[in-house]
Amino acid sequence: MKIAFIGTGNMGGALARAASRERENRLYLVNRHPEKAEMLCREIGGEVTDCAAAVREAELIFLGVKPHVLPELCAALRPMLEEKDTPFALVSMAAGVPIARLRELLGERPIIRIMPNTPVAVGEGMILYTGDAPAHMDAFLHAMRHAGRFLPVEERLMDAGMAVSGCGPAFVDLFVEALADAGVASGLARKDALTLAAQMVLGSAKLILETGKHPGELKDAVCSPGGTTIQGVRKLEEKGFRSAVIEAVIAARDA
Repeated sequence: MKIAFIGTGNMGGALARAASRERENRLYLVNRHPEKAEMLCREIGGEVTDCAAAVREAELIFLGVKPHVLPELCAALRPMLEEKDTPFALVSMAAGVPIARLRELLGERPIIRIMPNTPVAVGEGMILYTGDAPAHMDAFLHAMRHAGRFLPVEERLMDAGMAVSGCGPAFVDLFVEALADAGVASGLARKDALTLAAQMVLGSAKLILETGKHPGELKDAVCSPGGTTIQGVRKLEEKGFRSAVIEAVIAARDA
């Protein structure tokens, strides 16, 4: 699969890293600051080029720019797409920009809208997707299969899903950092505290996914009667931990 990544910042770069693990993929990397694309190219391979060359060659064209930059990019891309004579699909990761708006900017093109998260860079991401590019959907899923898990959703639920899995890594990072700070305050070396916290989160998430058990059930299994864990849970409840998380997701959804 020939794939163009127009925009190789944090998210575009993370998706390009995932795509690079599928050896059959040929990558074209485009960035308004070429040195950033060149740095990524040295890491994952591919070819640094410009928009015109990337669009001409690619079968999947990832639009990896910020939403406020998207209209300018689409204005530049539209005449290039009109001249393209081979099948292709556009893949947009712009938060809050619906397919209808993309059509206003780009015309009637096959479009896949996705909401990925940064863990795609290490093959443990979550990608929500929707769209109307049936001829390219299976190819997209195969080309990006090393990114992590995929979940088809109705477009109206994209913002809600993004607030959970897209913004969630930042919330988890805060949690891991706080756990590590507590470990350091208790005498652990910073490196050891971070390892303990991060591996605990990784293992706990895997336990939920692989056992299919409700997190409440798994939580109860750790909380022995009169034990240390239930005292920690009690303190989290007292400080409004769950309410804070719920409010954070809703705030992100509505932003």
